[in-house]
Amino acid sequence: MNTPSQFLALLPEADPQALAETMIAFANSDGGTIVLGFDERGRQTARIAPEEIESALRAAVGLCQPAVRASLEPADGNDGGPALVVRVPRATEMHSLQDGRVLVRVAGQNRTLAGDEIRHLATSKSSGDFEAETVPGATRDDLDPAMIDEYLSKRELRSRRGIETGDRAALLRDIGALDYRGQPTVAGILLFSRAPQTFLPQSGLVFVKFPGVQARGEGGAFGYGRREEINGPLARVIERAWQVTLEEMRVGAVVKGLEREEVLEYPEFAVREALVNAVCHRDYRLRGRRIEIRKFADRLEIISPGGLAGYITLDNIVEEHFSRNPRIVQGLFQWGYIEELGLGIDRMIEEMTAAGHPMPRFNATPHSFTVVLSNHRERRANLPLSASPHAPPNVAVTERQARALQYVREHGRITNRDYQTLCPNVSAETLRTDLSDLVEKGVLMRIGEKKGTYYILKQGP
Repeated sequence: MNTPSQFLALLPEADPQALAETMIAFANSDGGTIVLGFDERGRQTARIAPEEIESALRAAVGLCQPAVRASLEPADGNDGGPALVVRVPRATEMHSLQDGRVLVRVAGQNRTLAGDEIRHLATSKSSGDFEAETVPGATRDDLDPAMIDEYLSKRELRSRRGIETGDRAALLRDIGALDYRGQPTVAGILLFSRAPQTFLPQSGLVFVKFPGVQARGEGGAFGYGRREEINGPLARVIERAWQVTLEEMRVGAVVKGLEREEVLEYPEFAVREALVNAVCHRDYRLRGRRIEIRKFADRLEIISPGGLAGYITLDNIVEEHFSRNPRIVQGLFQWGYIEELGLGIDRMIEEMTAAGHPMPRFNATPHSFTVVLSNHRERRANLPLSASPHAPPNVAVTERQARALQYVREHGRITNRDYQTLCPNVSAETLRTDLSDLVEKGVLMRIGEKKGTYYILKQGP
């Protein structure tokens, strides 16, 4: 028997009051399972008859306002555990006890909300459960079998047990990708559709790189250095967005003993966590705006449409957990894009500060949430920063430019065609700008004209 968690509660007795409190906490959060007759350490305290569990559940439902939807289901496995468990789905409306208390589930415990938190939760709940709604015009044929197979394979690896896939429609209904009639839901389209943006154009992502510290181009003019529109199912959006961001992050180095070790401009986990959170928790009801990644000379901004969900505020964002889109969150968790539910913000802060960066900044408005990562780093005696080992000292280059410099060192020269072969998913204009930037920084020298142009390392004085 596992110990209590965000999705599992253990109650030693069939006490209707304790059961009602836990049912409300699960319904107001992401749903969960309640096991009766076991203590918090997973030890059995009593063998509770099915009839007693049914009686306690009926009494507990009567203590909830409005009544919580719950069901008795057979327990998984036959290892001496319970015969029945109580399943509580996430509710689309806020529930409370008869005495007015409103509870939520946080890190394996039930927590009572205060006044402002109750108002925030009520506002969030009143917006409905958008990810569970069906998508007009979409059919089962719009789901990509290859994406479903990939999800199932990753889920098996994560759970370390096989998954029965005989009735695939039943499995898709179980995870919320199809409704009871077999129609694709918003969550199903976003996770598994070949082209989710056909139905939900707001579900893509835009990456924009600016050369300075303002949203302007070179010399303060309107424009940008690079712009990428990223579409596809959410797993592909995450992968491509990370690839593009990685390409644009400068590469430095640390010296540990006699070894030189490359380091990125921002800690990898912090960037990926901010990206995945934006994809998981954005408000997909909001049309006309996509997730944005804005890279400036001094910072990285990840902007997610929709304000903070539920009772989450800037004051409790580190300690609390609430999912606007629990089916999407669970899907990406099983896929492996989320390491551990509810702990990402903590580790993002730890990774940034451990690398010498300031803590991430969080900005919240009623219609957006932004994570700001600063590339400023305190210099430490044991953490000297420099440019890529493929560039002269004190010259900052991107990861993509570092690859170009390595190519020049190995082959003596590089052409635009060579660079396009190294970076096939980047536009020719962006690559040309990369090489021109290295010329301006005094790293490369341009030789020849037009189609005969190539670049070599510039020799020192």
